[in-house]
Amino acid sequence: MSAHTLYLMRHGAPHVAGRLLGRTDDSATEAGIAACVARAQGLAVERIVTSDLARASACAEAICRPRGVSVAVDPRWRELDFGAWDGLAPATVDPTELAAFYDDPDASPPPGGERWSALQARVAQALAAMPPVPTLVLTHGGAMRAALAELCGFDRRQIWAFDLPYAALISLRIWPGPTRTVQIVGLAT
Repeated sequence: MSAHTLYLMRHGAPHVAGRLLGRTDDSATEAGIAACVARAQGLAVERIVTSDLARASACAEAICRPRGVSVAVDPRWRELDFGAWDGLAPATVDPTELAAFYDDPDASPPPGGERWSALQARVAQALAAMPPVPTLVLTHGGAMRAALAELCGFDRRQIWAFDLPYAALISLRIWPGPTRTVQIVGLAT
């Protein structure tokens, strides 16, 4: 089977940037949406998929509008659910608990929140269901890291090394099949 390109883009800057936004549905700013539209310029895609959260879906809609491509909404591309921490600034969370989460988000998930393995499992399901056509996914930093772990085999420590600011774009070339091969073609931040 021939290779196809998968683009993973983080949503534009939300109105309350710098917080642990998981299920909190804050919309992207006009500048954040414009940054995503600019970043998508020149991408040849047949399909656009988005998280169901407004900060991602508004960016996807703005990108697809001039292309005449419809957007597929897939909630499996949501951010990690931060539970009791959702919507909080990291500085307001107990630093010991936050450090334990970053050290091992599966063993120390946010109180009432989602384990890293649950996020990775739902992103893996979303990836497995994708047809092998050039696709742009508008999603969140955690979901992008989960996709990199699934596709490239990176462990948790390696994926935290990726700087994924708002409107970051990762380009991957995927050769599907029983021994899937993935090449990171580019990272634009």
